[in-house]
Amino acid sequence: MRVVIIIQPRERKSCSFKHTLPHHTRPMTSSSLHSNMHLGLLVLFLSLTKSCWCAPQQSCAPGDEFLGRCSNSVHDEKPTCTELNLGYCNDMEYSRTIYPNILGHRSRLEAESGAEYLLLSVIHGLLNGECSPEIRLVGCSVLASPCQDDKMIKPCRSTCEALRKDCIHSFEAIEMAWPYFLDCDRFFASDQEGCFDPLAGMKARQELAMSGLSPEEPSTIIQFTYTSNAQMYSLLKRTAAKCSHISHVYSIGRSSEGRDLLVIEFTNNPGQHELLEPEIKLVGNMHGNEVLGRQLLIYLSQYLCSEYVLGNQRIQTIINTTRIHILVSMNPDGYELAASEVEDSNDPELSNQEGHLLNGWTNGRTNAQNIDLNRNFPDLTSVFYRNRRSRFYRIDHIPIPDAYWFGKVAPETYAVMKWIRSLPFVQSASLHGGELVVSYPFDFSRHPQEERMFSPTPDEQVFKQLARTYADSHATMSNNDTERCGASFYRSRGIINGALWYSFAGGMSDFNYLHTNCLEITVELGCDKFPSEAELYPEWKRNKEALLSFLESVHRGIKGVVKDVDGNGIKGATISVRGIRKDVTSAEDGDYWRLLNPGTHILTVTAKGYSRVSKRVHLPHHMNKAGHVDFVLEKVPVEPDIDDHLFPTVDTWDRFDPYNQFERYSEPDVGEGGIERQEKPWWWNYFSQSGISPPNWLLRNV
Repeated sequence: MRVVIIIQPRERKSCSFKHTLPHHTRPMTSSSLHSNMHLGLLVLFLSLTKSCWCAPQQSCAPGDEFLGRCSNSVHDEKPTCTELNLGYCNDMEYSRTIYPNILGHRSRLEAESGAEYLLLSVIHGLLNGECSPEIRLVGCSVLASPCQDDKMIKPCRSTCEALRKDCIHSFEAIEMAWPYFLDCDRFFASDQEGCFDPLAGMKARQELAMSGLSPEEPSTIIQFTYTSNAQMYSLLKRTAAKCSHISHVYSIGRSSEGRDLLVIEFTNNPGQHELLEPEIKLVGNMHGNEVLGRQLLIYLSQYLCSEYVLGNQRIQTIINTTRIHILVSMNPDGYELAASEVEDSNDPELSNQEGHLLNGWTNGRTNAQNIDLNRNFPDLTSVFYRNRRSRFYRIDHIPIPDAYWFGKVAPETYAVMKWIRSLPFVQSASLHGGELVVSYPFDFSRHPQEERMFSPTPDEQVFKQLARTYADSHATMSNNDTERCGASFYRSRGIINGALWYSFAGGMSDFNYLHTNCLEITVELGCDKFPSEAELYPEWKRNKEALLSFLESVHRGIKGVVKDVDGNGIKGATISVRGIRKDVTSAEDGDYWRLLNPGTHILTVTAKGYSRVSKRVHLPHHMNKAGHVDFVLEKVPVEPDIDDHLFPTVDTWDRFDPYNQFERYSEPDVGEGGIERQEKPWWWNYFSQSGISPPNWLLRNV
């Protein structure tokens, strides 16, 4: 349910309040229900008190005028300063105000009876504590502006504009319009006109508190609490707004229940791929009940923004040289269920009081369609195993089999696949919970009957180094004496090949490796999938260095540009490393990245219609950045018989959702009169385009 509240200014002898309650546009959830209950109560209160605002003035009883409850004065009488005695505004930095105020309220009683004051009284609950007390303080500066020499001093427009920029997302999260009485152009003054900053005192106290911190203490302040989906969206948007020069948010799609899959990006040129700048992604909350990774990525986003602004050289170097994409929650629907289970388990009126520890290892794990997202990706590992002995078979950029699209593909999986294919990701980590270990591909055993079998990729050594980077930088993951969750990972110091741990098909990490250039590891953050809030700060301390080190580790190996003799970048060139049967391809502008461990490597670059070029490259152990090696290729005549083996048609890899049956996840199909038309089944386009009549057993289900 969505509630939009519009409060309009009143005239001298009349008041007007409009509210509309549009029909709900998406399924109700526990968090949205909670917020909308607040909004519904507010509408009810405003409606019930409507008559009070328009009541005719009566003469004051003795003493009431002195207390500011009413006024017997004539309206034309010159306004004078009076004591500030407005309950929610009594902590302002001044003690005297003036009536009529900016909104036309002629007395304290009128101001207290107004919808604006009532909104200020409930704003903390409506926004779940966000933007508090800033919204209230700025609102009070409009309702009860300071008075000096019987003249009103208006609040500063610049303060209002900064507040709106920071907090508009909080209102959008509950689908509420920005309050009319905080219109920066109508009710605020410029610095040239003479104004005051209602937040100056609060800022001064914050700066004083920050100055009292010792150098060892962090200068970035993060609130280590759990966040609802609405709060998560608001925090990410606010963070991007605060650091708009290095960050922005974008959506890669929607969940089964219509929630945004929101990504926050950090780079010195947001929204653009820069030549030779590697792209890295972090994915959290793939399983909805594994929530620690989700929270850590929210904290990481806030930390990167704040520390960059504060001048942290390490953070500035990471962001200035890397394009970072953070998908905080891949499964917001599952989180909604898991969070509600935890809330119920902590309710003393309910029988189940096991709390966080027994939040069900399955409640909320899957998406709203009951699909395990980490089993829902195309099984390209089996394709690789079937063809690995073929001499000319390429194991990079393996196309998605058409048969995959005849199964059930979750909208979350579909969105992430499109995302992975759209950007030249080099490295990735998916954050999970339930163990304390880093696993790496392959996750599917090379022998289908063996559930635990060492199944390495051609990049086994590179993957081990990536896993070591996170585990060794974690406070306890690689320690032999660390208490584990049942499995024995101390012998491998906190890392393991995925299939050797346990085998499963359809995983996201295997898909990244076999379908794109990206190398992804899986980070299991701890035994408790939904730890208590008291554990969030300790877990951040344990993982912060590991997350930063992992971001830095993308700058290892070799990078460069593949171009022709005229200096033009060549897209789709193949970069091979002798001894590693896994190639990478160049991006749109011809740039490439190849993660490699120190040592001597022989690289060969080929492209259809161009010459083959090889180079010997030595990477010393002490290098802390990627080596730069460019390749220049000359055009040569194409020999079809060779290229047909070495260069499979690009159309096979480009063949994504070939029958367009999953595009329905984007927008509903609306017919005349605003009525949503019934969707055609996924196979409809296939038979329509082929001219073949579908069998009767299919038609019976339409």
